[in-house]
Amino acid sequence: MLSAGATIGILGGGQLGRMLAMAAARLGYRCHIYAPEADSVAAEVAAAFTNAAWQDRDALATFAKACDAITYEFENVPVDPLSVIPETMLAPGIKALEIAQDRVSEKRFVEEIGGRPAPYMAVDHSGDLTSAMARVGTPGILKTRRDGYDGKGQWAIASEHEADGIRIPDTGTVYEGRVSFDCEFSVILVRASHGEVRFWDSTLNTHEGGVLAHSELPAPAIVSEQVEEARALAQKIAEALGYVGVLTCEFFATKQGPVFNEMAPRVHNSGHWTIEGAVTSQFENHIRAVAGLPLGDTASVADKVVMDNLIGGEALDMARHLADPAAHLHLYGKAEARDGRKMGHITRVG
Repeated sequence: MLSAGATIGILGGGQLGRMLAMAAARLGYRCHIYAPEADSVAAEVAAAFTNAAWQDRDALATFAKACDAITYEFENVPVDPLSVIPETMLAPGIKALEIAQDRVSEKRFVEEIGGRPAPYMAVDHSGDLTSAMARVGTPGILKTRRDGYDGKGQWAIASEHEADGIRIPDTGTVYEGRVSFDCEFSVILVRASHGEVRFWDSTLNTHEGGVLAHSELPAPAIVSEQVEEARALAQKIAEALGYVGVLTCEFFATKQGPVFNEMAPRVHNSGHWTIEGAVTSQFENHIRAVAGLPLGDTASVADKVVMDNLIGGEALDMARHLADPAAHLHLYGKAEARDGRKMGHITRVG
């Protein structure tokens, strides 16, 4: 267990790192951010900042020596350079990163432990895409195997004709069949190093242009009917990975039951509502798990909770947002508003 005043390193300098550092500070911990971008919103609220490339092993080793434990705020941190960090210091760990960084590996892993992803086929060459469409069917969606997020690196394909001219990147892709679903929902859990697991209530998630726009409780009845099966799979994933910290799994609620979409080995946008809407937020419980502290209560504090992302320039109209006395406004400190960029969020409880 880390004592008060210890330093927790965070790999990544975005808004998730920022909110983790704020949660850590409330528990008496210092945070040290490591990120390749000099403009880091997480570093603004941290005690120390190392601005260096992911491939700079010397800088990573020096960073590790300055920390008592290390975690990460997003799943695209290159794995190979992390070998300079002692395995016992890093939570959730490298295995979760390795699997989550490759969509094909992730789907195969989930299938092996009894989960059901959407029908898919790996596509490494243009010829593979034709075979994939014939096997999986159309419509479908082609996704990069690596580095895609918030709808980036994806091509919707309604017919074979629409696949003409798509260049398959060197890192490969995966073709997924479209799933007929009623809604999308998240299962967010936290797992302690000794194996205790706790879940937050599952929200209904609404996406716009591939970006999460809205999460709310209570979720529809179909989610309530399927959440226990989805939780069982998420817990099996966490246990198979020896996971420590917050893990998010996204699902489609279908008439045949929950279909696994993807996992994020970190705190997640669809869990931002927990800051005001749960007894213990996802950010605090992640820090508790990494630090070896007892986990906090994940119960919701109200039957109705709504979280709206602020995307692009709308986030900067603070007066309009705060004219609603029930609004809990969170801005991430990003100076430049761009289309599709998450600038903050608002939570309303009750």
